[in-house]
Amino acid sequence: MSTDLTTPVTAAALVAVFRRVLEHEDVTADSDFFDLGGDSLLATRVLSAVSRTHGVELTFDDFLLAPTPAGLARRIAAAA
Repeated sequence: MSTDLTTPVTAAALVAVFRRVLEHEDVTADSDFFDLGGDSLLATRVLSAVSRTHGVELTFDDFLLAPTPAGLARRIAAAA
């Protein structure tokens, strides 16, 4: 299966990543990763998934500044 790296990353796609990494179904576009029990180690898994599937490299500081799926999607769009 090939991944189209030109496809914009949506908040919905990041909600799915957050749900998978956190093993928590109650994630919305505005859910704060850290309020849901996420930590720095799990955040690196989110960043790795974004890099692997969408070809966008973000820093942990980027994640700290935008710890929601919607906020992270905006950061990714700005970095692309």
